[in-house]
Amino acid sequence: MQNSPKRFTITAALPYTNGPVHIGHLAGVYVPADIYSRFQRMQGNDVAFVCGSDEHGVPITIKAKKEGITPQQVVDKYHAIIKQSFQDFGITFDNYSRTTAKIHHDTASDFFKKLYEDGKFIEQTTEQFYDKEANQFLADRFILGTCPKCGFEESYGDQCESCGTSHNATDLINPKSSITGNTPSLKETKHWFLPLDQYEPWLKEWIVKGHKKDWKTNVYGQCKSWIDDGLRPRAVTRDLDWGIPVPVEGADGKVLYVWFDAPIGYISATKEWAEKEGKDWEPYWKDENTKLLHFIGKDNIVFHCIIFPSMLKAEGSYIVPNNVPANEFLNLEGNKISTSKNWAVWLHEYLVDFPNQQDVLRYALTANAPETKDNDFTWSDFQARNNNELVAIFGNFINRVVVLTNKYYEGIIPEPASLSEVDITTLTQLKAYPSVIESSIERYRFREAQAELMNVARLGNKYLADEEPWKKIKTDEERTKTIMFVSLQIASALAVLCEPFLPFTSSKLKNMLCLNEEQNNEESLQWKDVSTKETLISSGHQIGKGELLFSKIEDEQVQQQLDKLEATKKANEVMNASPEPQKDTIQFDDFTKLDMRVGTILEAEKMAKTKKLLILKVDTGIDVRTIVSGIAESFSPEEVIGKKVTVLVNLAPRALRGVESQGMILMTETPDGKLVFLNPDKEGLINGATIS
Repeated sequence: MQNSPKRFTITAALPYTNGPVHIGHLAGVYVPADIYSRFQRMQGNDVAFVCGSDEHGVPITIKAKKEGITPQQVVDKYHAIIKQSFQDFGITFDNYSRTTAKIHHDTASDFFKKLYEDGKFIEQTTEQFYDKEANQFLADRFILGTCPKCGFEESYGDQCESCGTSHNATDLINPKSSITGNTPSLKETKHWFLPLDQYEPWLKEWIVKGHKKDWKTNVYGQCKSWIDDGLRPRAVTRDLDWGIPVPVEGADGKVLYVWFDAPIGYISATKEWAEKEGKDWEPYWKDENTKLLHFIGKDNIVFHCIIFPSMLKAEGSYIVPNNVPANEFLNLEGNKISTSKNWAVWLHEYLVDFPNQQDVLRYALTANAPETKDNDFTWSDFQARNNNELVAIFGNFINRVVVLTNKYYEGIIPEPASLSEVDITTLTQLKAYPSVIESSIERYRFREAQAELMNVARLGNKYLADEEPWKKIKTDEERTKTIMFVSLQIASALAVLCEPFLPFTSSKLKNMLCLNEEQNNEESLQWKDVSTKETLISSGHQIGKGELLFSKIEDEQVQQQLDKLEATKKANEVMNASPEPQKDTIQFDDFTKLDMRVGTILEAEKMAKTKKLLILKVDTGIDVRTIVSGIAESFSPEEVIGKKVTVLVNLAPRALRGVESQGMILMTETPDGKLVFLNPDKEGLINGATIS
């Protein structure tokens, strides 16, 4: 356990404000960062946990064009949604800022000017992609092409979302402008570059030779690969009209590159927080005793481990990160989460669909966190985690303890008799859990840490099941008091240990056990108390009434979410669908051979042992005939009786499942894939009327 307070600056990747936050963001960055920050605060450490909206990226301008509004309106809209959803979800940022704030513009501008004045940049006139029709230079995200590394055909100009490789736009194969679809030309433009090649020896010493053994394998591996390939100067400015203007002469029409500006947002967010709290911000960024940590997704490793540290090193007065615990990606129901395709579980929508169930999502995402490889979120797993673990293990134990204490002792904790061997063994096991959980958290193994937390609940359940106080109360009241006393120690430990993982549950359980200072007239329990105190909750202490910590999630709730995703999938298919190509040319005489008549469906029944076929009796005006039609998945027999339809009457008969079909009902398909009849649209048409 830690003996003296330490200072931590903890950052979480700035979310783009071109859309809301989804579960991929939560699992990859914000939940693990919040677990770690809550835990460090519980140790009494000095924590600055900062984040903010990244509002200057090209995705913002793309979103603005798409929605027909200004970039500022886009960022204002999504900043509000993101900030509120983080707050409602219980992410405990000390400050959530934004990169359009004045303090950030000033901080980023000053940072650039310091490097500029110190001669840390090189100026280069280079050829960059230009869209003549759009009359503008193309920033990285306005260019799509084939990734030179993996062959993915929709790679962006700065990064491939398929393999995660960063590159320059000019490296793309078959580049296209995402604005007009045209092949861009190359045009000269002047920019400022950070010469990463000059920092290669330092980076090699810091990362490779220093071999960051406590860094994740994926982080270290990606950094080493980049360094081994040789670093090149990286542009820190762009030709855009949205962003922080480059603060030097001769830079009209140029802004700071978002990947220069955005990480400085961590510094400006810390400054903003320190001003509000009356603190000095500099120790959090310039004191070697401060532990700087960046929680990010794997697509941001290069920026946080190579580019941003090189910027900090160039400036000269900043510390560099102690660790960058990047996670892999979370998929959704077998497919990659995509903001543009709406294939996601959006946080603000989850909070509406599952009110007061923030901890269920936190638990499911942590249990399935993509810490070492990409993982898949499914609604069935979400339901199972809740029902089979939170409800059946954690919730069940607490419910039994609180209900029995109220039933037997009117909620007053009993005085234990002498402890048996099983009692001592159980309490000894309990005292070992804080250090076990702490060890996992300190190594950024949050899945492992949460699993150990659940083992505390399992310990309690097993103890109760083995000791059976509901039976002992009839034969040995003194032994029952001891059993309940020990069980309440475990419940109290859970209230403390679950706080980093399940904060709303922790608060609810502390209220139930009356462990808060205002209820208890004592200092609230601390993390270390679980290991060191002989008694966590004393005899004679009055607890409250029982209430369910978790509620069962029903099949209907899960099906609603699956239906929502299915609707999204169909909408995407329609959007991406292209018309079928024209069939072979026919002559007019071929067309005149078709005999199409108005008919009325008189009878309809489902063909046995088939999904698609209905057997119809149709009055064609010239006869009543049987037609077998593949429309059963779109219409019930009852729906079609009496319908006026268009019938191809001179189609050669054909046997379908032993029934002779004597014609064809003409149908078409709506954009969402629904079949509709080609109904005769004039009133008064009689059966048998020809259609030409």
